[in-house]
Amino acid sequence: MSIKNCHNFEDFRKLAKKKLPSPIFHYIDGGADDEITLKRNTESFNKCDLIPNVLANVGKPDLTTTIFGKKINLPVFLSPTAMQRLYHYEGDKASARAAEKFGTFYSMSSMANTSIEEISNISSGPKLFQLYVHKDKAITDDLIERSKRAGFDGMCLTVDTLVAGNRERDHRTGFTTPPKLTLQSLMSFALHPKWVFDYLTHERFELSNVSKKTDKGTNITTSVIQYVNEQYDPSMNWKDAEYIVKKWDGPFALKGVMSVDDAKRAIDIGCTAIMISNHGGRQLDGSRSPFDQLKAISDAVGDKLEIILDGGVRRGTHVLKALAAGAKACSFGRMFLFGLSVGGQDGVEKVLQNLHDEINRNMILMGCKNLSELNSSKLIYRK
Repeated sequence: MSIKNCHNFEDFRKLAKKKLPSPIFHYIDGGADDEITLKRNTESFNKCDLIPNVLANVGKPDLTTTIFGKKINLPVFLSPTAMQRLYHYEGDKASARAAEKFGTFYSMSSMANTSIEEISNISSGPKLFQLYVHKDKAITDDLIERSKRAGFDGMCLTVDTLVAGNRERDHRTGFTTPPKLTLQSLMSFALHPKWVFDYLTHERFELSNVSKKTDKGTNITTSVIQYVNEQYDPSMNWKDAEYIVKKWDGPFALKGVMSVDDAKRAIDIGCTAIMISNHGGRQLDGSRSPFDQLKAISDAVGDKLEIILDGGVRRGTHVLKALAAGAKACSFGRMFLFGLSVGGQDGVEKVLQNLHDEINRNMILMGCKNLSELNSSKLIYRK
């Protein structure tokens, strides 16, 4: 199978499983504990049905929307994901170029393997920086200032990762960053010589945005979970978030909001957006899915800030359901990471093209000329 024959999420996933060493694949694919929430994130879209209108003279639907002050050509964008160099040697560069080509947001993680400045130099498309609050306040302030200077359009603060979730697949596979050979992983790496060759012959693995501030950015011999637990500030609170919102002084989202009360409080501290997210089911297993929470949050605050649904999106119909339930846009991670793994920039572009085609086709089938016509009247929840 090639990326040309990847028509959906499962096609990309199967191809990535063949191409990636087992520890790397399972790091993308896995979730926390029993992975109940990981599965629920996608299954929750099946609790409701779309209601189309016919003979609507749709023509060519308008798929544009505006988030973080930027008009984008699709109501979907790439979620911030760490360490993309593990999946393909071009990593964030490939993702940023693909997002720019489709006129949508590329999001950079604090734990990217490419620097803020490098991405700014290669992409003029819309860009979002995702911040993790480190115990060392100087690192946090440095990331904010550099993102400003580099012209990033928005910032999001991830608030659901004060400690790392219990990702048991990583324990079993011996996943580390950077990867190291163990008796457990040796055979898997040996069976994927192209991945090993690409990894060893291209840029050195480092967390480029923090490497000059902490040796943990270049000398990580333990798991990513240990990095989170050692470096991130578990005492982060609303006052810290408000400080960051003010320091950024631009379009800003809290990523990881799951309750109506927290959504309201995000408005109080000056956020312009929220990303309803449970970190892809990688943190608190047994928690609600973002889609399950979307309608209640939208009913409460949808007229006061932009709502982005992050998690579980696999199909264009999922995007349509989210928009009808009150989201302004959706973001997704695993699907584009599988695309990146199997084809670099071309793979990410194929993922985005598939989603574009599905959204466009389904808008016509729904009888909707533009995204604003996707509202609660187009959705019914099953009892």
